[in-house]
Amino acid sequence: MSFQQKLEIAIKKNNSLLCIGLDTDINKIPKHLLEKNDPVFEFNKTIIDKTNNLICCYKANIAYYSALGTKGLESLIDTIKYIHEKYDIPFILDAKRADIGSTSEQYAIEVFDVLNTDSVTVNPYLGIDAIEPFLKRTDKGIIILCRTSNPGASDFQDLITGVASQAHPRGGYRLAPQESYKPLYLKIAEKVVEWNKKYENCLMVVGATWPGEMKKIRKIAPKMFFLVPGIGVQGGDLEKTLKNGLTKEKSGLIIHSARAIIYASSGKDFAEKSRKKAIEMRDLINKYRI
Repeated sequence: MSFQQKLEIAIKKNNSLLCIGLDTDINKIPKHLLEKNDPVFEFNKTIIDKTNNLICCYKANIAYYSALGTKGLESLIDTIKYIHEKYDIPFILDAKRADIGSTSEQYAIEVFDVLNTDSVTVNPYLGIDAIEPFLKRTDKGIIILCRTSNPGASDFQDLITGVASQAHPRGGYRLAPQESYKPLYLKIAEKVVEWNKKYENCLMVVGATWPGEMKKIRKIAPKMFFLVPGIGVQGGDLEKTLKNGLTKEKSGLIIHSARAIIYASSGKDFAEKSRKKAIEMRDLINKYRI
């Protein structure tokens, strides 16, 4: 079964577009867990047990685990294994991989065969030969950065492309037709749609902090799933996100939230408080799906 099939099953089963981010910082988890042999895994396991019927998938940024060395990566592997074996829910690894082709082949082995994730985020900057080793894993979800949620996204993603794309017969370049001018993020969106026609396993990262840009990307990719960071601590507007990003089927978005949910409490009631926050978020998302 492919990642997208698993995702759609979870969306329907739990009536949810919510993705909980297990970006577990050992310095922020409840102190009583530090007595455990693997406090990071114990924290994740408890959150998962309390929220698995409220979400469409889980996601983790690999940095929170690799920063702890091999012990942290073991915690990540155990977390993914636990999710798969007990709840059969899809898992996204936020690793932003991609390099020259031969290196990307090794990265694909890392994320899919060693860590056993269902989906991974990748960077399109190096082009198709860097992305293709991931795309060839057609049962996996390949989530390509398009419009990221951070404030500095506009530094490069808004740069206009196509202005001087036509060679002039007398030398130099002439301006291309104005209708061909477009920001880089839209050019990326078009490329992702093109790649998806062949591999059928592409998704895009589109931040909730840019609802206007999301609307433009949705026109280019009317049925594709978007992973949407930026709701919660980053200040993304949920109502505008859903208005501009939902597909005609009232789906197509993976609304990610991490800190606002998993750190809802630092006490022994942390899992119950996280569940309460997850219910609130899921229900608010569904309110705007109607």
